[in-house]
Amino acid sequence: MTIKLTSPAAVAAALTAMLATAPAVAADYVQAPGSTLAFASRYDGELFTGRFSRFDTKLSFDPASPETGTLDVTIGLASASTGNDDRDTTLKAAEFFDVARFAEARYTASGFRRLDDDRYAADGTLELRGVRKPVTLTFTWKDGAQPVLEGRAVVKRLDFGVGEGDWADTTTIPNEVNVSTRVVLKPR
Repeated sequence: MTIKLTSPAAVAAALTAMLATAPAVAADYVQAPGSTLAFASRYDGELFTGRFSRFDTKLSFDPASPETGTLDVTIGLASASTGNDDRDTTLKAAEFFDVARFAEARYTASGFRRLDDDRYAADGTLELRGVRKPVTLTFTWKDGAQPVLEGRAVVKRLDFGVGEGDWADTTTIPNEVNVSTRVVLKPR
C-alpha cells in the first residue's frame, strides 16, 4: 500500500505522527571535570566529611523515558580523603575499605523511576568489599550542553563489612553514611 502525501500539511502531519510514536532514545554521557563524590558520617558525635577524588561515571539517560536509563560508577577507594591523615589511613585499612584486597567499589543501576518533574530514583546495586547490596540513589537532572546529575544515597556501612571489629559499634560511628554526588556530564 502506498500513501500519497499531496500537500506540505499532509507531510508535516505524517512526520509529526511518526515522531510521536518513535521510541525515546537515551543519550550516552561520561563524567566531565568538575564532578564530585562525597560522603559524611560522625565519629563520637562529631561530623566529618570526605571525598573520593577518583571515580568514573557512565550514564545513559533520557528524561522523557527514565525507565530506559543506565548508570555505572566505578570508585577508587584509595582516593578517599577526609582531611585527617589518621582517619584516611584507617579508612584504607582492612577493617574499613580494605584497599589492598578491594581497590574499587562499583554502583550500577538500570531503569530509573520519575519522582516528580526533575527528580528521579535509581534503584541500583553497590558492590563494596565483595558484597553486593541494593542502594537507591535519588537525583535531580539539569539538562544543557553539559548536563548535571546531583544525587544522594544512604549506605549502611555494616551491610558491606565497613568498620568491622571495634568499629562496628554504631554509638561511635553510625551505620548510615550519607553519600552525595554532583556529576557534570558530556556526550560519549
